Amino acid sequence: MMMTKFELSASLPGASFGGVLTHPAAPDANGFVAAAEADPEALPDALAKAGGLLLIPGMDAMADDPALLLRLSRLFGPEVENYRENLTPLNMVHPDVPEIFVVSNTPPVSRPPPKRPNPPLTEDGKLPVQFPHRRGWHTDQSYRRPPPDISLFLAVLPVPKDQGQTLFADGTAAYDALPEETKARIAHLDGIHVQTTSGRNHDAVLAGEIPKPLGPHQQPQRQPLVRTHPVTGRKALYMCELGQMDWLEGPIAGLSAGPAGEGGKLLRELMTHMTQPKFVYVHEWTKGDLVVWDNRCLVHAATWFDHETLPRVMWRTTVSGNPGPAYAGEAKSWLRQAAE
Repeated sequence: MMMTKFELSASLPGASFGGVLTHPAAPDANGFVAAAEADPEALPDALAKAGGLLLIPGMDAMADDPALLLRLSRLFGPEVENYRENLTPLNMVHPDVPEIFVVSNTPPVSRPPPKRPNPPLTEDGKLPVQFPHRRGWHTDQSYRRPPPDISLFLAVLPVPKDQGQTLFADGTAAYDALPEETKARIAHLDGIHVQTTSGRNHDAVLAGEIPKPLGPHQQPQRQPLVRTHPVTGRKALYMCELGQMDWLEGPIAGLSAGPAGEGGKLLRELMTHMTQPKFVYVHEWTKGDLVVWDNRCLVHAATWFDHETLPRVMWRTTVSGNPGPAYAGEAKSWLRQAAE
């Protein structure tokens, strides 16, 4: 009979949070998924103990059998999102498993990576991680209520190391490190989140662009700046930066709006604080890596790679169902029939 004992490392290399999850008796994806299904609380418990970030190496077989990724995803919550049902362009959805969102620079997705920061390295020659030098920090689909809980990201075809990394910042540690007066100031404030393509992001508002008309299912959504995790009970900063916040009416409800407003100043201060290197983990991808992160307490950012010469294919699933009591009973804001 296969062991069901998983091993969790204390933290990820160079980070103060996260962990590597392995199973001595199940080194490949088929065995790992079977062991996880035999002990269904093991992976969610490990994710909570690791502060919301797990690296599961050696999951190469999932690329040949994507149902394995779906089976593992279901252990993290009651609902794995079907991307054919949420207005996602179909070229970004796996043709056989609609719960898999495909992130790739290859056809038919043809999605380029973010631009390099300017300058591309810090003064001491390191990869920039801190906002505003590093742009693109966000938590997945925060423009929805209820927002999703957990994302799983599989390296089907990664690019060589030193490019195409994914960065993660620990919102829990960042909140704990805030001065008490700042904690009191933000305790009851809400951020206003919106899709990046709405014409309401920081750069669009700063440029004076006319925002796009939004349907009932596309409206900006308020989310607490400080979220209490429904599993651990710990508080974490919960926000995005310039691209996924509403800079027309926000980014923070109740404070003066716009790039020059009081809300924008506070958001930039908090994001700069949260993305200090001491709160950040940089993941260098290896084929078969599966990274699981908790959107309720982490933010993440993608990095540049040479997309003109290097193909990259990554698969993501999104798990929902436990956003916390503040969202109890809410209809899904992003579905047409629920929003109308």
